[in-house]
Amino acid sequence: MYEIIIIGAGPAGISMGVEAHNFGVSPDKILIIEKASEHSFTIKKYYPDKKLVTANFKGFTPVCTGVMCLTDSSKHETISYMDKAISDNSLNVHYHESVYEIEKENGSFKIYTDKDIYQSRIVAIAVGILGKPNKPSYKIPKELKNTVLFDITSFEIKNSKVLVVGGGDSASEYCQFLSEEKENNKVYLSYRRNEFNRMNYINKESILALAENKKVTLLLESNIDSLSSENGKPIVNFAEEKYGNMKFDFVVYALGGSTPENFLKTIGIEFNGPNPVLKEGYETNIPGMFLIGDLSAGQKGGSIIWAFNSANSAMQKICKSYLMC
Repeated sequence: MYEIIIIGAGPAGISMGVEAHNFGVSPDKILIIEKASEHSFTIKKYYPDKKLVTANFKGFTPVCTGVMCLTDSSKHETISYMDKAISDNSLNVHYHESVYEIEKENGSFKIYTDKDIYQSRIVAIAVGILGKPNKPSYKIPKELKNTVLFDITSFEIKNSKVLVVGGGDSASEYCQFLSEEKENNKVYLSYRRNEFNRMNYINKESILALAENKKVTLLLESNIDSLSSENGKPIVNFAEEKYGNMKFDFVVYALGGSTPENFLKTIGIEFNGPNPVLKEGYETNIPGMFLIGDLSAGQKGGSIIWAFNSANSAMQKICKSYLMC
């Protein structure tokens, strides 16, 4: 029997383990379950190496309330900080293990994974708000599997003509990375609206500056009808006559992703519209089950400081109402 099982080994899940240890829970009573092969997988896979991991992402003031805290840091510094947190607190992380069911029985939880069944007094769900990346409605020819991408780490993109599709923070960050001088790419950004209203101000200013300096070509008010292949290279067929058909070496989609809403609903968590109903310390309607990190912030998620602080708030409530730590 564990005192607390944490689902997800990103910044929120790791900080939840650190907070629990700091509040007096023995490390052998804490378990973190992560479906990926390593912790902080989203940062490692989708974040450009040279791009700062910003503490104040999406407008949250970077004031830390718990044990863990970071200022704006490089990707390497952020991952190293998480490595040290796991090591220093002797946290037990099970990688490559997926949770498919949670049920409450006689005052404790049973957590069913693809490898085992665990019991715990408390469950903290710290998975990211995005699951599978969103894909366009039109078909992507199978011949383009190596040139139509949903992140910028799958293939090294250099000396190429690249189209990024999307209008959010990821789209801007992809353009910033791809347009660096050493990459020697010719970068275009396709967005269906005439202005950017989904980006934080840093990314909006960055993409506009890149456009002004002719490092990125903005294709605003552009809609893609279909993709076709020419010798494995994508031909983008735009609905607008002014853009016509354009050939690229790579197309990178940054369209966001699906939330884990269905999973949360199947385990009994109540929602009010698109958002889970949360009480003090981000506790759900199920006593002893908490949502932290992006899940507690909704569409405003993405801040590492929010992830850290939500873990501290949850742990205060857990200690007060359940573990008496």
